Amino acid sequence: MKISLMLSLAALAVFSLEACAKQEKVLNLVPYPQEVTISSGTFKVSGAAFNCDPAVDARSQEAIRKFSVRLSTTSGKVSTFTTPVGLAASAEAGKVKGFVFTADETLSSGEYSIEVSGKSVKVRSSDFYGTLYAIETLKQLMPVAVYGSKADENANWHIPCVSIKDAPRFGYRGMHLDCARHFFSVDEVKKYLDVMAMYKLNRFHWHLTEDQGWRLELKKYPELTLIGGFRDGTMIGKDFSSDDGIRYGGYYTQEQVKEIIRYADERGITVIPEIDLPGHMLAALAAYPQLGCTGGPYKVWKRWGISDEVLCPGKPATFEFLKGVLSEVADLFPSEYIHIGGDECPKTEWEKCPDCQRLIAKLGLKDDKNASAEQYLQNYVMTFCQKVLEEKGKKVIGWDEILEGDLEEGATVMSWRGTAGGIKAAKMGYDVIMTPNSYYYLDYYQTKDTENEPLAIGGYLPVEKCYSFDPYESIAPELQHHILGVQANLWTEYIPSNEQLEYMLLPRMLALCEVQWCKPENRDYARFKTAVTDHQFKILDLLGYNYCKAIVEHPADE
Repeated sequence: MKISLMLSLAALAVFSLEACAKQEKVLNLVPYPQEVTISSGTFKVSGAAFNCDPAVDARSQEAIRKFSVRLSTTSGKVSTFTTPVGLAASAEAGKVKGFVFTADETLSSGEYSIEVSGKSVKVRSSDFYGTLYAIETLKQLMPVAVYGSKADENANWHIPCVSIKDAPRFGYRGMHLDCARHFFSVDEVKKYLDVMAMYKLNRFHWHLTEDQGWRLELKKYPELTLIGGFRDGTMIGKDFSSDDGIRYGGYYTQEQVKEIIRYADERGITVIPEIDLPGHMLAALAAYPQLGCTGGPYKVWKRWGISDEVLCPGKPATFEFLKGVLSEVADLFPSEYIHIGGDECPKTEWEKCPDCQRLIAKLGLKDDKNASAEQYLQNYVMTFCQKVLEEKGKKVIGWDEILEGDLEEGATVMSWRGTAGGIKAAKMGYDVIMTPNSYYYLDYYQTKDTENEPLAIGGYLPVEKCYSFDPYESIAPELQHHILGVQANLWTEYIPSNEQLEYMLLPRMLALCEVQWCKPENRDYARFKTAVTDHQFKILDLLGYNYCKAIVEHPADE
């Protein structure tokens, strides 16, 4: 009896150890799927046939076909692509080998499942986005060579047998890029979009106008780019009295914008333009000085910071200009949202301007305990812009300053000064995108060793802090539906080159993507760090991205 009991206990101990080992086994995936079950065995992907249910939508079929071509090229063995009739039923019966893509209308947008056995890889999704996300997951399961352009027949072209059920936590998963302070080429923007798509981000917030440059061609107002698109110099380092004297600038033609919109759309990304108003408009005033309180002359700014010279609401021509600009922007960009800024607009010129003061009196605006009359005047401008865009079928996003005074119903608030603005907006019934500077301003330093880091605006934001953000903190459960998602911002005052841009972006964007995608119970910094250093860095190396290695070289608790 004692021997039997001891044997039973020993067997139980072995079983428990095996169960723990199986439970602890994880994949080097970023972002990590919501449900993962790893089994024994592998599936050989090189040369495997791609079978696609004809019921799968046309865009998804094209993405699958491109994936089959990529695998053929990189593995050195041809994978055929077919859409056989009756595939779904045959696949259900287990009669189809290779990759099997089928439509499943019970899944939500962006949701997908992957079942890998020794004979097949079954992928289910209901739409283009779910298909894209499944493909990105499959690529990360494969050898790094799948991201290259040449065949590597010596790579281990097997993936583990695994069951994955996955869906994004948030519908809005954004990344911002300021192309106004420093200009980035079409190819550089595309490379930015590529890395976003790899990690399942789906909103590109494109900051196109500033005091230091206007980057968007508008047919109705050509001087915005011909004059406002260039400055006569740029301050050197952090010396605000300096000027390198070098003419700098550039802009995107409407054809280039359309090209970028198409490129993003093929990768499941929506481009949201930002026209920052009524402040940060010095480049526009340089082109159209009659729109300012003093009439100028104005110059595109050569230094960083916030200019007191802003659009003048006291002049009717300003509203004609805003309507013309926003109407053309709305026609150019198919996105549901247009960002209209609303941040950092000094009121000093309005306080002195007789035209602004006459309009304030006409509208009956007065100082009160909540805001000044001039702040209410800004609300009047923002409401006008919102109505212009609503007539074009668009919704507006604004920085959290738009909460000061009155805010029109239907606006979405982007909370950047911490989370307080987002919390306030949700309580007031507005939708919110969380982008707090304390977690997601990627122009901050990544390490404390600032002498050996590229010049940055300041602050300290290591990868681990990016990873630690809780978008629902201090948000009551009944209000959490107002949190549309999360975004990181990359301002470029001190980022003059694409190499430095990528360095500031990566790997912090990878931490962001897990916050955007994963449920809290699936986030684990140790697991994430291993996945990044063991696998993701190799992918970024192969693709030629520059990135900060501080996640390796510095303690996580800095």
